[in-house]
Parts: sequence; C-alpha cells; structure tokens
Amino acid sequence: MLLNTLLLALRSIRRNLLRSFLTILGIVIGVSAVITMVTLGNGATLAVQNQISGLGTNLLQVRPGQRTMGPGGGGGAPSFKDVDADAIATQIGGIAAVAPEARTAATVVANGRNWASSVIGSTNSWLLTGNWRVADGRTFSDDELRAGAAVCLAGETVRRELFGTRAIVGAQLRVKKISCEVVGLLASKGQGSFGNDQDDVVLVPLKTLQRRITGNTRVNTLLVSMMDGSEAARVKASIGQLLRERRKLAAGDEDNFNVLDTKQLADALSGTTKVMTMLLSAVAAVSLLVGGIGIMNIMLVSVTERTREIGLRLAIGALEREVLLQFLIEAVVLASLGGLVGIVLATVASIGLASAMDVPYLFNPGVNLLSFLFSAGIGVLFGYFPARRAARLDPIEALRHE
Repeated sequence: MLLNTLLLALRSIRRNLLRSFLTILGIVIGVSAVITMVTLGNGATLAVQNQISGLGTNLLQVRPGQRTMGPGGGGGAPSFKDVDADAIATQIGGIAAVAPEARTAATVVANGRNWASSVIGSTNSWLLTGNWRVADGRTFSDDELRAGAAVCLAGETVRRELFGTRAIVGAQLRVKKISCEVVGLLASKGQGSFGNDQDDVVLVPLKTLQRRITGNTRVNTLLVSMMDGSEAARVKASIGQLLRERRKLAAGDEDNFNVLDTKQLADALSGTTKVMTMLLSAVAAVSLLVGGIGIMNIMLVSVTERTREIGLRLAIGALEREVLLQFLIEAVVLASLGGLVGIVLATVASIGLASAMDVPYLFNPGVNLLSFLFSAGIGVLFGYFPARRAARLDPIEALRHE
C-alpha cells in the first residue's frame, strides 16, 4: 500500500513538472543557503585558526604599552631590551623559547631590483617561536649573532621579487646602507591572520639591526613560546611579575606592557565567525518556511483540482487515512526532492566559493543530513492540513464538484 501511494505521488508530481519545480524552489533555496553558509563559516573558522597558529605554537606576545593591537600601541612606554628575553627564558618555567624582536620597514636591493620589505632583527629562537622553517641554507651561527654580522635570511616574497626563480642563498642583499649575505631562505607561510604577507620579510641578527640599520637598542616585542601542557595564565602572571620588577614598577603602578595570548585571540576570532555563521544560517533558514508555505498553497490547489478524483476513491471504499496518506506523502516527496536538489547545489556552490575566498572546503555530513530531514519535516508540517482537508471531503459533494 505504501509503495502504491508513493507511486501515485510521483505520478502526480511528474504530471505537473513545472509547477512542482516552482513549488519546491523555496525549499531548494533554503537548504542550499543554509548548507553553504555553514560550510563556508566552518571553513573560515578553520582558516582563522590556521592563520593564528601560524604566528607560533602556544605563543605569547609581550609588547610595551597597554594597548594590545594597532599602531602606536606602545605609546610612551619604554621598550624592552634583549636581556629581558634572557631573563624570561632562564627564570620562568614552562618556556620553550624566547625571542626578542625589533623591526623596521626598509627598501632592500639586489640583482638590479628594489623592494620595500619588513626587516626584523632577532635570534634563531625567532624561528622556533613563529613556527618558521628554513627551506634552503642555514640559520645564524653564535658568532654572527654576537658580532652583529652582515648576514640575513629572506622570505619567499623577497626572493621572488628580487631574484625570480633563481637561488638566493649566497647572494648579496643590500638593506638600506649595508650589504648582507643571504645565508638562508625561509619556507613560505602565505597570508597572515590580518591579511599581511608573512613571506615579505628579511631576518637579520638583532645586533645587526640595532647597530647598522636603526642605530638604537630598542626591542619592540618579546615572543614567548610555551611548552606543551604549560598553563598560559600561570606563565602570563609570572612574566608580568618578572617584567614589573625589571621595569621597576611600584605596587600601585599600572603595567606599562601587555601580554597577548594568540590562542585567546584565535578563540575570540573563531567565536565571532561562528556567531556570524549561525546568524546568516538562521536568516537563510527563513526561506525554508517560505518554501513550506508554498508547498501548502500548491497542495491546497491540488486538492481543489482533484476533488472528483478524491470523491471517486472515497466512494469505492478508500479510507480517510489512505487519502490523507496519499497527499501527505506527495507533500513530503516534494519537500524531500527540494532538499536533495538543494544539497547538490550547496555542494557545488560551497566548493566554488571556498576556492574563491581561499578558505578550506569542509564537507559536513551532519549539516547535510539535518537539512534534508528538516526539509522532509517541512513537507509533513505544511502538507498535513491540505491532506486532512482532502481526507475529510464528503464523497457525494466531491463527485458533484465541477
């Protein structure tokens, strides 16, 4: 009986293909919109987490001043010194690596070309804190770090702009007025979490930057990489206490530095992305209800058109529940077909948009299944009233209907 009812429903849908398609259009749009929004939102969340983790593993960034982000965050607060990094590394437990960092913008010249880049002065620990890998060449030797030698490591963007596809290790690179030997090429990391090009960088020993390029001993940032399993709150508190002592702050004085936990930043950005995804998905889900109203409207029209057919079935012995089941299954089949078409369109749209937005495509079977079941539920919800109306028709009045 159920199979025969299903075949009747499919036959009725096939008899009016264009009307059936227009009926399920709202369901198709709603399902595809919800799945696309959730898929892209999950991909964007993962992209943010990957970009933040690219800054470093379990990384704390210590900067002068009380502002944590943006230019001028240091205000009038005194900068750090390289010995502050040594103090943190030796006096606080749970630390994997500490790197003092000073940076400046400069034009680098090589091979008859010039390029505006970011020049960073630090130690080999900078590579550890930032999850950097040397693709070619080597890191700095201890003698080069102590003496402030004219050596550097270059990022992939600098190599591409100045040398094209040629090897860069062993070449000479002029940074402002000094010429340094390129001893290593940094592996590419791509775009950062704030849209910056992480590969547009030249790394030199800290003392080289201070003595030969900037002419001062300022350190802008202390990068602290914690060991796995270290409690971030405890490490942050220990760093704060140590720096207050080293910067001679009295008990009532406010901190003239700030400690940023990149994991907290990643969680905050991911949370914002998830909230926006949920909001957009909720807005898109409204079209599912609109589609359900469309199904109910068309089913009511169908009941009116097929009044004589319903009356004939009831007159020859069909039960009310059989007629109700026939129209209810027809509504569910319509909604389910809309859900299936919506899933296919959402998959195609998600793959295309994920590629265009440069975010990973994450197939979520749970969302797809839930959307399909929800569309079928819409068919039951909005198809019940027309089906109930058809089942309660008076056979005599139905047969008289013109």
